[in-house]
Amino acid sequence: MSDAGWRAASAVDAGRLADLERDANLAALGHIFPSATYPFPHADVLARWQAVVADVGVTVDVVAAEDRLDAFVAYDDTTVRHLAVHPERWGCGSARAGVERAERAGAHRLWCLLENQRARGLYDHLGWRPTGLSRTAQWAPYPLEIEYAAADRVH
Repeated sequence: MSDAGWRAASAVDAGRLADLERDANLAALGHIFPSATYPFPHADVLARWQAVVADVGVTVDVVAAEDRLDAFVAYDDTTVRHLAVHPERWGCGSARAGVERAERAGAHRLWCLLENQRARGLYDHLGWRPTGLSRTAQWAPYPLEIEYAAADRVH
C-alpha cells in the first residue's frame, strides 16, 4: 500500500481513533481481554487519544473511510506508539504502510503484547525483532508487552 489515503489526524478524530482501537482490539485481543471480564475502557482510551493528538511531539496519521477510520499509526521520532487496522481491512497492507510511515520518520522501537500473534507476525515479517525487554501493559489484566526494534537497531 502506498501513502495514498493517509492524512494527518486532528482533534475531531479522537472519538473515531478510540472506536477503531476498540474494534481492532475486540477482534484481535479477545483472548487477552475478554470483554465480559474486561470491558473496553472507551472513556480512558478516548482521553488518551485526545492527549496523543494534541501532543506536538507525536504524529498521528489515519486512513479514513466514509463513516469510520480504517487505519491509524501514531509515532514520534523513535517509537511506534499505536497501530491498528479495522478488522474489515485486515490484509490490505495498511499495517505495513503505517509501520513504514513511522520508520521513515525515525521510529525504530515499539511495544507489542506478547500474546498478540497477529501483530507479532507482521513485525517479524517486516524484519523487526524482540529486544529482550518486557513490561506489563497499561490495562487490566496487565498482560506482558515485549519491545521490538527495527532489525538494524536490535542490540
